[in-house]
Amino acid sequence: MFDIKENLKKLPDKPGVYMHKDKLGNIIYVGKAINLRNRVRQYFQSSKNMAPKVRSMVSQIAEFEYITVGSEMEALILECNLIKKYRPKYNILLRDDKTYPYIKVTSEEYPRVMKTRQLKKDGSKYFGPYSDAGAVNTIVDFLNASFELKRCSAPSFPEGFKPCLNYHIKQCRGICTGLVSKEEYDEAVAGAVEFLNGRNQTVLAKLHDKMQAASEAMEYEEAATYRDYIQAAKALAETQRVVMRHKDEADIIVPCVVAGEEGESFDKEAFMVIFYVREGKLIGRESYGMDAKLSVDEGDTSMLSAFITQHYSRMASIPKEILVSKMPKDSETIQSFLSEEAGHQVKIIKPERGEKRALVKMALKDAEEMVHTISERAAAAKERKQTLGREIWDVLAQMEQANDGVELPAYDGREYRAEAYDISNTNGIDTVGAMVVFKGLVPERSGYRKFKVRTVQGQDDYASMKEVLSRRFIRALEDDEKFAVLPDIIFMDGGKGHVTTALEVIEATGLEIPVVGMVKDDHHRTRGLVYKTGEEWKEIPLADKPLLYKYIGRMQEEVHRFAIEYHHKVRGKSAARSLLDEIKGIGPARRRGLLETFGSIDHIRQLAVSGNPEDLKKLAEAPGMDRRAAENIKAFFT
Repeated sequence: MFDIKENLKKLPDKPGVYMHKDKLGNIIYVGKAINLRNRVRQYFQSSKNMAPKVRSMVSQIAEFEYITVGSEMEALILECNLIKKYRPKYNILLRDDKTYPYIKVTSEEYPRVMKTRQLKKDGSKYFGPYSDAGAVNTIVDFLNASFELKRCSAPSFPEGFKPCLNYHIKQCRGICTGLVSKEEYDEAVAGAVEFLNGRNQTVLAKLHDKMQAASEAMEYEEAATYRDYIQAAKALAETQRVVMRHKDEADIIVPCVVAGEEGESFDKEAFMVIFYVREGKLIGRESYGMDAKLSVDEGDTSMLSAFITQHYSRMASIPKEILVSKMPKDSETIQSFLSEEAGHQVKIIKPERGEKRALVKMALKDAEEMVHTISERAAAAKERKQTLGREIWDVLAQMEQANDGVELPAYDGREYRAEAYDISNTNGIDTVGAMVVFKGLVPERSGYRKFKVRTVQGQDDYASMKEVLSRRFIRALEDDEKFAVLPDIIFMDGGKGHVTTALEVIEATGLEIPVVGMVKDDHHRTRGLVYKTGEEWKEIPLADKPLLYKYIGRMQEEVHRFAIEYHHKVRGKSAARSLLDEIKGIGPARRRGLLETFGSIDHIRQLAVSGNPEDLKKLAEAPGMDRRAAENIKAFFT
């Protein structure tokens, strides 16, 4: 067993990175320190002055590890890499769920212009990010067509290489023919880059002239194409305006925290707003959510440090200046780290005067408006959560009173965890069960579970449901972590029959979980919830509970979708397995080798019936196969 006190004595007086772990061995926090001994010991001293987040984290620390390094810079780099690798729950994390499109000019000998959502340090030029993906698609098509650029991914063109359709319709200048010089092609690429850099007035004027000419010639489809190009170019450039006299690149970063109610300082919603200035023009703005449990004591400087190191460590290019409203912690170390990553000097600046200060003030004002909008949305979402919670509480209260004659206390504002189940099969074959979980208004997909029904033969939904529910709750009683969290209420689709089945299982396991059935009207729409009290059935209408009505409908659709999706997957595997099993000489080992090698039955069939001796040879050379087995497959499919 790890002895924290003894291991604290062994900590070195050196810079490094430390990792706190919980009792399951999960890394819950990664931090860096100039002096590991002093820093790590601070966590295990008096908690009186600790922030709520730190107290919560320390209560879960069962052990820690550390890695010593040679300098503070090395510690920063290692900390950044470990946070990205383990994504510890108590670190401030950049949520990597934004994939805005960029326009990429590749670094190939003959560059291509293409859309991408991935930034790589591959020598290519990236323009963006852009929020209008449709405009990006249109502009990429326009640039490729107008400058007749290469679109294929072929790196070289051997003698006899045949031009593609784009060459024949004059959408590509045909470098593969050898008739176009490298200088001529590079000049065309340079024109496309000029356009993407915002110097597009000449091109736009030509497009406008072509649109007018096509319109006058009654070539309306062609005119519409030019119109779309013009609109897309304006959509990408509509936020561009001159904001700095000099032509340097800069990013402006503003941290934002959406405040909770008075007294709430733990678990605020935090995000970063980053403005992109390129060649003196503001070309875009994006926001990035942060998984941060913030306290008043931490402020914005820790969040800034976490964002800057994580965001720029994955970027293909880093600007020379990063303008901030507040200086991040360890700013000098971060500057050195970014300069090393970028290959040029990077400065983090909090401007006090001049046009750069005006830029930051503009960014702050814009971010304030974003916070206001988000706060309004958050308030509306909170109201919906409260309404749904109250409507579920009303259902539970009616059931409690009907069963025990006891009134529940007033609604306490909580979010309820609900589970729903469904069975799917095809004429009683390949029967599966599905369980979905909702926490408040939203599905909790990490709690979804799938079951392959084992004991029921033929089509018997009640027996299948009984098996699924029994396995779910028995595993909970056995302390299986995947099933440990029990629901506050179970919604059963199918009415009284399925409610009865669920109650039998719950009573047999000794649990006490409310179960309601979703009953439908003559038009197959859910009209209410039914529950059993003693031997009597009662129904709760949903006419006066509109949010609960929508919530139940969504839950029904979700569990039905999840069950069918799993059933199709199981049925597909079963079909493939049974078809190959019908072929003489193909057992489990050969079947597995064939599917791993060729991926699908269709591919195997194509090889078998092609008539090409080489294709038959490929089948014979699959793991475990021989010529005779390959001939058997050919005979089966032909």
